[in-house]
Amino acid sequence: MNYEDRDTLGMYKSITNNGPAPPLMGADTLVGNNVYNHDGEDIGDIKEIMLDMRSGKVRYAVLSFGGFFGIGEKLFAVPWAALTLDAENKRFLLKVEKGILENAPGFDKDKWPNMADQAWTRKIHSYYGVELDPDAISVSPV
Repeated sequence: MNYEDRDTLGMYKSITNNGPAPPLMGADTLVGNNVYNHDGEDIGDIKEIMLDMRSGKVRYAVLSFGGFFGIGEKLFAVPWAALTLDAENKRFLLKVEKGILENAPGFDKDKWPNMADQAWTRKIHSYYGVELDPDAISVSPV
């Protein structure tokens, strides 16, 4: 399902802009959006969006990948900067091959990592080849 289908408040109906996508989007409408790679393969969907409560920035999209009806599903925290909105197809793009994601550091839905941990943050950003925002390494629990 895409963000326009999830827009129960009508926030996208009156937007007029020069681009193919709204300049601001509601986080709730993005959860559940499909994520594809640049080869056109469906590599999962967004389960959650993680906000840095100190800086107000979106840090990660938590993607689900694999499994069948949620069984055997693996979750991945992908740096938000690694995702690109494909407004024409109303989905997100992540520049990784399926095999790269299959071997990515992931976690079980019942055992989330400490995303405020600096070592974990560096590891995830490095894996996806995304430059680390200086604010991200100073994240600590609120």
